[in-house]
Amino acid sequence: MAAAIGALAQRATRAGLYDKLTSGVEGVDATTYPVLSGLARCGPVTATRLAEAIGMDRTVTTRYATRLQEAGLIVRRPDPSDARATQLALTEDGEQAVLALRGAMESFVAEELSTWPPGEAAAFATRLERLTDAIARPDTGRTP
Repeated sequence: MAAAIGALAQRATRAGLYDKLTSGVEGVDATTYPVLSGLARCGPVTATRLAEAIGMDRTVTTRYATRLQEAGLIVRRPDPSDARATQLALTEDGEQAVLALRGAMESFVAEELSTWPPGEAAAFATRLERLTDAIARPDTGRTP
């Protein structure tokens, strides 16, 4: 199981998934997907904070944000808490792109799980949520 989780976390695996999801979504590709998706989860945020949230270098995040801005999917606007900074925010077209990407993810997962025996997919979803919660939970001092 650890090997499967490791493979899922690998950049090449994620890029393959992002390629599938972004097919047909104008202005988004496997490289810009994490920025757009992260912005949808974080809301209006600076590039620095977005980079931290998505685990990407700030300069790379900024470069991909510029591509998304040129595609009309995000805007830059003054940061209300820091006059020297700007925030990234989704445009209406960006919100529509995120909806399309989420729909593509739901369709992909549903199609893959449709071949599983009845009940197995539901059990997997429950256990995956539990594992994700454990990973996201702050360190409680437990040792492996």
